[in-house]
Amino acid sequence: MMPANALGALTPLAPQGGEPLYRQLYDRVRGSLAAGTLAPGDRVPSARALAKELGVARGTVELAYELLASEGYLLARGQAGTVINPALQFSAAAPSLAKERVQEPSAPSPAHDMLWRPPQLLPFQMGVPALDAFPRKIWARLGARYLRGMQTADLDYPPPHGLPALRSAIASYLQVARGIDCGAHQVFVTTGYRSSLQLAALALMHRGERAWVEDPGYPPTRQLLRESGLVPVPVPVDAQGLDVDRGIALAPDAKVVAVTPAHQSPLSMSLSLPRRQALLEWAGAQGAWVLEDDYDGEYRYVSRPLPALASLDRRGRVLYAGTFSKVLFPGIRLAYLVVPKAQVAAFERVGHIFFAAATPAITQAMVASFMAEGHFSRHIQRMRGLYADRRAATIAALERGLQGRLRAEPQPGGMHLVLRLPGERTDQSLASKLLAHGMAVQALSNGWSSGSTDSALLLSFTNCTTTAHAEQLGALIRQTL
Repeated sequence: MMPANALGALTPLAPQGGEPLYRQLYDRVRGSLAAGTLAPGDRVPSARALAKELGVARGTVELAYELLASEGYLLARGQAGTVINPALQFSAAAPSLAKERVQEPSAPSPAHDMLWRPPQLLPFQMGVPALDAFPRKIWARLGARYLRGMQTADLDYPPPHGLPALRSAIASYLQVARGIDCGAHQVFVTTGYRSSLQLAALALMHRGERAWVEDPGYPPTRQLLRESGLVPVPVPVDAQGLDVDRGIALAPDAKVVAVTPAHQSPLSMSLSLPRRQALLEWAGAQGAWVLEDDYDGEYRYVSRPLPALASLDRRGRVLYAGTFSKVLFPGIRLAYLVVPKAQVAAFERVGHIFFAAATPAITQAMVASFMAEGHFSRHIQRMRGLYADRRAATIAALERGLQGRLRAEPQPGGMHLVLRLPGERTDQSLASKLLAHGMAVQALSNGWSSGSTDSALLLSFTNCTTTAHAEQLGALIRQTL
């Protein structure tokens, strides 16, 4: 059930407000829908419970609920309670609300579009794994087992760098799956990629230093480096990934390189072996740090996943950032950073001061068990096959809708497609129009920092459980262009 205060239930209705009390409650529900604090499918409090909390007669709440139900906002499900109509976002009965819910959280400027998230999962939304395929029963069993076995010590703060069992499980997994030779003491558990980058900045980086960033690239990387006092230098990417020679020409004195070598974000190509070697050679000679963001390196569909860049590092210059958000679910808020042996003491010192007990012990313990018992590896294998199927089905349906006007660019790996568009920066206006139809595609041009006018749409296929949305998306694009 949704929390009662989503209806503003902690704020009493105004008996002298001019409007009848039932009408005030009616307006409050509609306002919560428009603001996105209520979503289709949310269960609303019972009339008895809400009347008691508001201090009004039960009949007042029932009258408001009846009015909302008659207009299609609420749906009574007998003993299962009353919910916000699950079809509301597509309902012609409330077009203004549906439009307002989609547009209300929009970003203050186009530069932030790639960070924006709708109040609920929409088709083609980037950065979200197949939530329908997550093994929730196994997860629930692990959680129940942890709670049953809790001891007094488990109620204390967790270790500041992560539970030993989880750090060990991550190190073992990376040794086998990503080819990284590391020990558990090199693994630092964080609450996400941004926390990992912040930890690295505090431990090793200095204000005023220049940092290579991919162009186009992942906007939060540029923003976080800038907020840490560094100076981002956009370095172009091509079919082989980050152009190392161009980076050396633009900023030979740089001390940081942020790179996504497995699947470049957002274009999805892999950093070629010659460029990997050139980057590591330059970093070693320059004394620079390479931050490897391996956000979805497990997902490759034409061959086995490529070894991590960190697996080639022989001079201790690569910081490897991994996450559970893309392989498990975003709400887990759990990631990790693997640092060179010589830098462990520096990260422990910073971690004790700034990152103590950042992630709940229960979450860490559940993930540790999930990995140790083999569920993690099996889940990744299943998702790899599922994503390959959904990727192929989404491309086929999208191109049926496009009817030959455009073609998607299938990459060998990753969790999204790139659809190139004609014209300059046409992707931003088109992405806004598609969002109004409930489709959360993103504009490639928002990832550029050099002012390039290259135009394309980015769309995830991982949650495409049906091809209908992809065919509809293709038809909408065809009609718009």
